[in-house]
Amino acid sequence: MAKDYYFQPEALDSILSEDQVLALVRQHLPAAQHVTAVDETGGEARTYCIDDAYILKTQRPHQLRPRTSLKKEVVFLQQLEGVKGLNVPRVVGYGHPEPLIEYTLMTRMPGIAFRNAKLDGDSRQKALKALGSMLHKVHNIPQEVLRESNLFFGDQSGVDILWRMGNVFDDLTEMIRRDGKIWNYPLAPEVIGRRVMRTLPTKSHIVALHSNPGPEHTFVDPMTGELTGVIDFGDAYFSHPVIDLRRYRAPADRAAVLAGYLDGGAVDDDFMATWRVACAQSDITAIAFSPELQAAAAAELDQILSEI
Repeated sequence: MAKDYYFQPEALDSILSEDQVLALVRQHLPAAQHVTAVDETGGEARTYCIDDAYILKTQRPHQLRPRTSLKKEVVFLQQLEGVKGLNVPRVVGYGHPEPLIEYTLMTRMPGIAFRNAKLDGDSRQKALKALGSMLHKVHNIPQEVLRESNLFFGDQSGVDILWRMGNVFDDLTEMIRRDGKIWNYPLAPEVIGRRVMRTLPTKSHIVALHSNPGPEHTFVDPMTGELTGVIDFGDAYFSHPVIDLRRYRAPADRAAVLAGYLDGGAVDDDFMATWRVACAQSDITAIAFSPELQAAAAAELDQILSEI
């Protein structure tokens, strides 16, 4: 897969003062009072929490790269606004007042990241099923405005999907060897990849994806475990919907996401064939890098290989 490159790696990455932040925010929210927190856990962006109700997201100048775009996220979120049953941040304002300052002001997603909630059992499955339902809504909005924006990269044909997914298997094989991971499954990763890739359809449904609606970008209520929404659409791109659905390594988690997705409408055989390929990729990852999931992942991989 193509590697990231950065436009201005030597650029200063200064934290804005509270006065600077509030000056930007008050152009859109005149009554804003305080910066209540600063979060630097994101790689490409820094976020400032405003009055515990809004988020000012700024592009970190030295992390500016082609595939991440605050403006792209604004366009995507604006198209998602008002979709019934879909909870995403609402854009309040956007600006690029200086070469090294670009920002988005949006509503703050309530709750905490799924990865910090430690859900299990029925509550975990319910939240992931709700995520699948939301992703179905994301994938089924009209695509024209997104395409015409010229802000989204990605795949344009079934051949592009073949290239993308085939490279994932090669990348996984290289990572396992590079990191010296013990591989206990009877077939080598590259052999599995070649077998399942032969079943990948050449006709593909292509839509704008979130890109990584995983545990860090999925939010839940810490008390009830219910899904509150999905954040961070700045890496969005065009490709096959199953790429958004495979972001959880545990087979049971992915099955719950798929079940919620299918509640939104039936999919065809080509979709499910592509789903099997994506699950095989997640299973290889789990077997190599998540010891606690090895048995479940190996069992799912056995099933996939028996079906093709």
